[in-house]
Amino acid sequence: MAHVGEGEGQIARQVLQRARALYLQKSSEGAVRNPCYFAMDATRPNGKSGGRFYVICESNRSFHAISAGHGSGRNLKGVADFGNGRQCAKNFGNAMDSDLTAGGAYVTAETKSSFKGYYRVSANQDAAFVRAFIQFDGEGETANARQRAIGGHAAAGLKGVCLKKDPGSPYANRDGYVPFGQLVDYTGGRSDGCTSWSPSDVQQILSMVRNEPTTLYIYPDAADVNAVARVMAAGQSLLRAGLYWNAFCLKEIRSPKFWPKESLEPIIAQYNRDHPAPPPRPTPICTGQ
Repeated sequence: MAHVGEGEGQIARQVLQRARALYLQKSSEGAVRNPCYFAMDATRPNGKSGGRFYVICESNRSFHAISAGHGSGRNLKGVADFGNGRQCAKNFGNAMDSDLTAGGAYVTAETKSSFKGYYRVSANQDAAFVRAFIQFDGEGETANARQRAIGGHAAAGLKGVCLKKDPGSPYANRDGYVPFGQLVDYTGGRSDGCTSWSPSDVQQILSMVRNEPTTLYIYPDAADVNAVARVMAAGQSLLRAGLYWNAFCLKEIRSPKFWPKESLEPIIAQYNRDHPAPPPRPTPICTGQ
């Protein structure tokens, strides 16, 4: 109970209740045997010090709040703007190619690792950047999580990528080149709808769920978003209505919105047809490396 509340490092009661109920349900069904479970409060502000992803292990009485990114959304100029700011999320949804966070119930699934390229760690040494991705399986409104490639990974990537000659690398292409770039840590930033953690927190998460799935409940789901929007439109009190939203972010966004896939996916598909992506440019060859 010391961890329940809306202060820094705490979890809102409604979020904990949902996450715990999901974990107990999946445990009783035999779907998970992990002693720990996860929760995320996407109504809270994001930031390097803003823990809103929770690792809860009741068996050993441990509780950790860590940083996690939210979906950036998109601004389809002249058509629909469902983009999110860096600190607070206003828009939520489950549409393909929307880059939005979809709240609800998930179970962690397999972990896949992919080589992204090399980056410089010292004057004479490069390191391979291999990023692990934890697939989430959802249900109900989040049932298309696998189709959307929704999961969790480190908030890190490579920018300014070029091709560097390194025929001895196990990752070299047929011409002996490997991707090379600058490693960027975007902890506290936004994602394409996935849950992103700081690189320092990822190893703990990976060690907990590898070969031992567990549950994740992300708050808010569509019903929460719509209920809060109705109350705000009526000028009523969330507390009196029995609803929850982080007060800081609610003041910033004024009112949230859920974009269902049934209505948003056709809009995105038409926009993509009207604005086809330019042909991909070949990755340049590195110079001065």
